Formats: sequence, C-alpha cells, structure tokens
Amino acid sequence: MVKMAKSVTFSTSSSTSNLSSHPSFTSLASFNSLPASPLSQPFSQSMMEEALESAELIIKKWDPNSQSYTKIISLFRHSRKQAKEFIRCVRDLRKAMHFLVSQDSKSDKLVLAQSLMQIGMSTLEKEFFQILSSNRDHLDPDSTSVQSTISSNSEFEVYMENDDDEYDELKKAGESISQVEKASALVMSDLKVIAETMISCGYGKECIKSYKLIRKSIVDEGLHLLGIEKVKTSQFQKMDWGVLEHMIKNWVKAAKIGVTTLFKGEKLLCDHVFSASVTIGQSCFNQIAKEAGLNLFRLPELVAHKEKKQHHHERIFKLLDLYAAISDLWPDIEMIFSFDSLASVKTLVLSTLKKLKESIHTCLKEFETMIHKDSSKEISPEGGVHKLTRTTMSFISSLSVYSRVLSVYSRVLSEILTEHPLKRNSRLLESYFTAPILEDEHVNNQACSVHIAWLILVFLCKLDTKAESYNDVSLSYIFLVNNLQFVIDTVCSSQLKNLIGDDWLTKHKAKLKSYAEKYEKAAWTNVFVSLPAKTSAKLSPEEATTCFKRFHAAFAGAYLKQSSCIIVDAKLRDDLKVSIARKLVPEYREFYEKYLPMLRQDRNIEMLVCFKPDNLENYLSDLFHGTPMLSGSSHSAASASLSSPSCFSIRCVKH
Repeated sequence: MVKMAKSVTFSTSSSTSNLSSHPSFTSLASFNSLPASPLSQPFSQSMMEEALESAELIIKKWDPNSQSYTKIISLFRHSRKQAKEFIRCVRDLRKAMHFLVSQDSKSDKLVLAQSLMQIGMSTLEKEFFQILSSNRDHLDPDSTSVQSTISSNSEFEVYMENDDDEYDELKKAGESISQVEKASALVMSDLKVIAETMISCGYGKECIKSYKLIRKSIVDEGLHLLGIEKVKTSQFQKMDWGVLEHMIKNWVKAAKIGVTTLFKGEKLLCDHVFSASVTIGQSCFNQIAKEAGLNLFRLPELVAHKEKKQHHHERIFKLLDLYAAISDLWPDIEMIFSFDSLASVKTLVLSTLKKLKESIHTCLKEFETMIHKDSSKEISPEGGVHKLTRTTMSFISSLSVYSRVLSVYSRVLSEILTEHPLKRNSRLLESYFTAPILEDEHVNNQACSVHIAWLILVFLCKLDTKAESYNDVSLSYIFLVNNLQFVIDTVCSSQLKNLIGDDWLTKHKAKLKSYAEKYEKAAWTNVFVSLPAKTSAKLSPEEATTCFKRFHAAFAGAYLKQSSCIIVDAKLRDDLKVSIARKLVPEYREFYEKYLPMLRQDRNIEMLVCFKPDNLENYLSDLFHGTPMLSGSSHSAASASLSSPSCFSIRCVKH
C-alpha cells in the first residue's frame, strides 16, 4: 500500500516549471488526457480552499482510520456516482497542491493536502487491487478485445462529464456489444481512470505493483491451462519422437490461442489501462509477459535443435507444422513483443525459425541419401510393389500436400529449396523433367516441383537397381510394371499431379507401356514362335505333331512360371492378359483348326493336343494373381501334370 510518509517539500524558490521533476507530481501536461474539471479556469485562492474542503469531506469518508469511514468493501462497486466524485476530488486536490506550492510551500494547508492525497492514493490502490482480483472473468483475453470499441477517453470519464444520473455508462458500446463485453469494458474503464489518476499524482509505482502481481499470475495460469510447461533440455533429449509429435500437435493449437488471445488480449488491456504513460505500460507488460513468452517458444527451439537419430527425415512434417505455425503468428508476435525490453522473445522466435528451416532442408537431404543407400535385398518373389516404393511415395505424396499452392507450407518449402537449389546431375534432371508452367503468383512453387521430380527420379533409378536382383528377366519387368504403376497412381491421386504436371505423367505412362511390352517379349516369345509362320509351307502330320508338342511345352512352361507373378493394378492386369491373348489365341486357333483334322487317327490325340483355343483363353485369364494354379514340386513335375489327360479334363470341367 501507499507509504504515508511520502513527502512533498518544495523550496520557496522553486518555480512552477520545476515541479515536473518531483516524484509526487507530474507535469500539468499529464492532465491533457484527463477529463475537464469544473475548476478548469485559472486556479484562485477561493477555488483552492473549496477543493481542500471538498476533498477533506469526501476522501476522509473512505479513510479506514476516520470516524466517518463507510464500511463498504468497494467504492466503485457501491456507488459509481460517489466514485466519480472521489476521482474528481483527488484531481482537484492535486491542482490545489500545485497552487499551494507556487504560493507558499510551507503552508499548513499544503501539509493537509498531502495527507489527504496519501489517503486518496491508498484508497485508490485498494480499489485497483480489488477490481483486478474480483473481475478476472471480465478481464479474460477474449473480453479485453472490446477495448477497440472504447474511445481514448474512458467510459467512466464520459460519465464524469455528464450530470444525468441515469446516463448509461456504456452507451458508446451500443447494442452490438453483449452484456459480458459491456461489463468488461466497464471494468477496464475503472482500471484506466484509477491508473491515470494515480500516475498523474506521482503514485504510478504503487499502482502497477498490484497490476503486475495479479495479471502475471493470470498469464502464467493461462499457459498452464493450454498445456505449455517448462521442459528441461536433458529431459527433452530423452523423449521418444512419438511423444514429441503429440506435444508438437498440441503446441501448434496452444500457440495460436496463446499469442492471438492470451498475449494479445493482455497487451490490449495493459495498453488501455496505462494509456496515460507508455513507459509504465511497457514496463508493466514486460514483467508480465516476458518470461511467459520465452516459455511458450521453448518447445519449438528444443525441437529444432534435437539430436539427429534414425529416420530423421520423417521429422520434416512436424518441423513444417512448427515453422508454418510460428510464421503465421509472426505479425502478431512482432506487434505484441514490440518493446526493446521484450526483444529476447523475438530473438528466440527468429533464431528458432532459422534453425527449423535448416532442419527441414537437412531432412530433405537425408531422405534422398536414404534412397541412395537403401541396400535391402528383400524383393517380392511375385514381382509386387516393394516396401521402399510405398514408403518413398508416401513421404513424397505427403510432402506434396505441404507444397500445395498458396499455402504457408508452400512458401516455406519454396524459400528453402530456392536457397538450396539442386546442383548434382542438373543436366540429367533437365532432360528428364520440365516443370509445369504456373501462374505468376505460383512461380515460387516451381522450386518444389523440380525438387519433388528429382526425388522421384532418384527413386526410379534405385528401382531399376532393385529389378536387377531378379534372375528372371520377365519377372524383373513385372516388378518394374507394378512399382511404376504404383508411382503413377500415387501421382494421379495426390497433389503431386499439379506439381509435376501432365507432361511427366505422359512420359511415365509411355514408360510403363514399354515395360509391359518388354515383359511380353521376355515371357511369351518362346510361345509365340513355337507356332509355324503363316507364310510357311503346309506341314506334314509328323511336322504338325512336332509343332503341337513344341507349343504345348512352351505354353506349359510359360504359364507355370507366369501364374506365380502378380499384377497389382486390376486394369493393367486385364490389359496385359488381353494383349497376350490377342497375339496368341488367334494364331493358335488357326493352327489348331488347320492341322487337328489330319491327326484324328492318332490314338494319343488327347495326350498330343491338350489345349483347345477356348481353354487357352481360360488359362490366360488365371494369370497375374500371384498364386500358381497348378501344384508340383518342380517345373518338370508341373509340366507333367499339365500334360496329363486328367489335368486337362479337370480344367475343362472348371471352365
């Protein structure tokens, strides 16, 4: 509380112009922002005596040591009319003291005035504390936004200038403001008028002591409720990344509320209450918000500097979340923590953004390195989609979502990739990929397009290496077909399509078709050439028999080998089977119908001619499901099984 011993001794030689340096007085200019008093004309002896008499009557009424003390908890809550009179008396008392000092600094009336001033300041300090502590709900960050609807003069001051007791103290707020907001505006106005009065009378220190104590606890409690806790570096480094991902997700949500609501609302309140003194307002907000601000941005700093571990590239998405969240909040951060005394908060945020950007670029480099260095020998025996294909395209597809046009993530990635352009194999990339033409405002996204196309190229080169692991050439092409189809499907079904463009898709669909054609050639050429050419001379029965046997052996071998293969994409699977059937079945049907009649007399005709043209189509329809249709411990055993009449009859019954 106010110390009663505060003195106001002035030498008789002190001029009026020197009063501004005394701790109990501010310059008369400080009253410029205050409402006009009835004593606005030049102060006279009679006016001074009237001010002292009025002050003694009203101020002592609220002195706990006075017999006339009214045992009411709060002056402002009890009667706003009496609160108005109290404030006016204090302000007029200050003018009277100023007059007395200029006339006779040793006057007994000056001593009385000083005593009354200290009683008044003690009362206002108590009122200030009570209003702050009992109106926490009305001073929450959301409610303080109503400050923008209040004029530079508080509503309480407007009330002071109006003699109508029925005057609505918040008429200016109007019908557009809810009852809660009106109550908040009223409380803020009370705090402001008390602060202005105490500061103008030289008691700013006592005023802000209570304010800082209560408001700092509210800000700290607000961060706690948002889940923002202090984390030690040693504890943080031991945390599993899965735990950190959850913490980051919560932090992104909490930070937005913390900055745009908690800190912003607190600054609005502080600026409003202490509008009479920018210096005091800055000092007050600094002591309330500095520690809390540093605490809020501690987690992103720790994440950005976290030690690298295995699968470091997978961190990129949470790093992007953090970077985007902070970048989005930066205008508010810069405005809220604008004072020099709060520079450490902005410095921490800027250094964190820089480190996050470096870490994001490191993740991209490590992802590329991971593809290059992948040495896993595991490959699908049926030529299916490789695990590396799924993980790689999942990562790149997710990256494309963060690269979507006009998003904050796109800006972040574009900035990073523009600062770190590709240097290796640039000619190879240029021949492989032409970035799609984008609109002018999207031009920065080309950096993302080029880099993503490069990552896919790196992966496809690794895919070629993986294909070489198969001993069977046809199976290696099945592998390439499946994996390239997976890549194309991922591109078509994601943001990747917009980033790398239709030209890329056209080229790779043509490449996929080429792989399918090479597969047909490698797997089925022996079957195709086992039949005689149409231009050849008519065969003898012996030569026809040999051709039937040759075709039977070639088809059985190819079928048994290829029936264990898989084509994952249904349309591609059907297209490939149709393509093989169109090349094979008509040729075989023509040969079958031409030479079967001359072999009718052969007693072993069923053993010799196992396949009818229609049955051939049925066999082909069973291909590429990844499950062999015929059992056998070896290729020869399977061939024998396929050659037997019983096998043939079973197949015929089935189809």
